[in-house]
Amino acid sequence: MEDNGMINAALIGYGYWGPNVAKNLYKNKQYNLKYICDLRQDRLDFAKGLYANDVYYTTSFDEVIADDGIDVVCLVIETSAHYSLAKQVIEAGKHLYVEKPFTDNVNQAIELKKLAKEKGVIIHVDHIMIYHPAIVKIKEIIDAGDLGEIIYMDCSRMNLGKVKNDVSAMWDLSVHDLSIIDYLSNGTEVKTVKSMGRVIYSTKPSVTFITADYGTFMANIKANWVSPIKERKLIIAGTKKMLVYDDVDVLNKLIVYDKGFDVIKASDPMEWSEFVVKTRSGDAIIPQLEVADALYNSLEHFRQCIVDKSESLSGPDAAIRVLKVLEEADKQMTVLE
Repeated sequence: MEDNGMINAALIGYGYWGPNVAKNLYKNKQYNLKYICDLRQDRLDFAKGLYANDVYYTTSFDEVIADDGIDVVCLVIETSAHYSLAKQVIEAGKHLYVEKPFTDNVNQAIELKKLAKEKGVIIHVDHIMIYHPAIVKIKEIIDAGDLGEIIYMDCSRMNLGKVKNDVSAMWDLSVHDLSIIDYLSNGTEVKTVKSMGRVIYSTKPSVTFITADYGTFMANIKANWVSPIKERKLIIAGTKKMLVYDDVDVLNKLIVYDKGFDVIKASDPMEWSEFVVKTRSGDAIIPQLEVADALYNSLEHFRQCIVDKSESLSGPDAAIRVLKVLEEADKQMTVLE
């Protein structure tokens, strides 16, 4: 890191998501985007059309790693390559930003966490949704006790979208919702997991369902690339209030409902039940949300962690908890073909 606090960064991978990371690194003036690296020259040529001579362009990962002036390496590549390249980044003493999911399995993640601690570098896994203003607001609402005790969370992440072969829809999409659940519940460990998936249009399940027991609440998580509509929705039911976060809704992304049940002690001792449960329906409130880019927030949080020498909110520990659920879901999954 330079004396003025400027962090020199290198981006590895300029495919689907890489341009978004590059844009936000370039936008944050505390980062100096020094390298864009990709194996395909046409992608580098496209990047050069945007950033001209402000950035070095290379097809060599080794060239980037060998540069002692690089503080941060951002890996925006297929999941199967995360472990091997991340290990080289950490061994070179550089801080690591890596796309979700962190690695292919928990053991790899644990090894990288241990290595990072030995080398004194920070790992930041881009669980981007926990840096979204709406999710941050939901966290505030839960922590304030407005929802009461959480009963369940229902997550849907579906689209007629890009079908992948290196990961399942669950590892590609449900990882977002699992990271949200982990964040909102302060890292509550899952107790049991059941899952089902269908292999179609891909070598791995394109349609997946997870039901997870977190002890004090349960979660239902749906993900697929085979949907006629785009849906990014989170429903949380509490004992006091409930809320719906709909990322697709442009106007009302987050609504808090004063709905639930009131348990009233029966007045008649001969009543069949000692308690009467009655529904309650009050006002719906639309909280004001900060206008901010989740990816920019994620990269800025990472930068602050480097400056403060502190662990990332979406560091190895959070990533490992998410990976444990994904691994268990894989083990328990009933696969239909």
